[in-house]
Amino acid sequence: MNNLWEIAAGNSLPELSDADAAEDFRLMRLAQDDCPDAFRSLVERHQQRLYHFCYRYLRNAEDAREVCQDTFVRAHAAMPRFKPKARVSTWLYQIALNLCRDRMRAARRRRTGSASEAAETSCPASTPDQAAMLGGDLAKLDRGLAAMSEKSRSVLVMSCLDGLSHEECAAILKCSERAVEGRLYRARRELAAWWHAHGG
Repeated sequence: MNNLWEIAAGNSLPELSDADAAEDFRLMRLAQDDCPDAFRSLVERHQQRLYHFCYRYLRNAEDAREVCQDTFVRAHAAMPRFKPKARVSTWLYQIALNLCRDRMRAARRRRTGSASEAAETSCPASTPDQAAMLGGDLAKLDRGLAAMSEKSRSVLVMSCLDGLSHEECAAILKCSERAVEGRLYRARRELAAWWHAHGG
């Protein structure tokens, strides 16, 4: 079992530090004062994590790219109204999560439209960057995440794979930290059961 599975089982990536959060706030204030370079820096600081979150959630590289781009478009439009009640990263994840949910709802509506559309939507052609990202246990982890409920998948991706703290997950999901801990416990058990059932 490799490091990817160990990460999913509970050893998360490093959390975003308080220094990271402070720098995000500094850049946001500059961006709100019409400094385009500051917003560009925010994009560069967060685009990789947000893309990977969107990819793991949607399981489609093209959709993930579009949602990640849309997240920053929405964030730029909403920037004047941003209030420092939570971290900038939390705010970005909330936007991305809502857009991912919208994209999945739209995909479900398309699947009910016709049999041919359903086949196309549920079995997207593999793109080169998908093939590059997926290999070995990463491909298996991707399948395991896809088999999970939306609630379990979202908290596992944010906490275990993207390295967000329970506090930040709670802010994004709009629930208590205790609820995050419960969801995460159940999600790990769900993924572990799937993993072992498929030869883990």
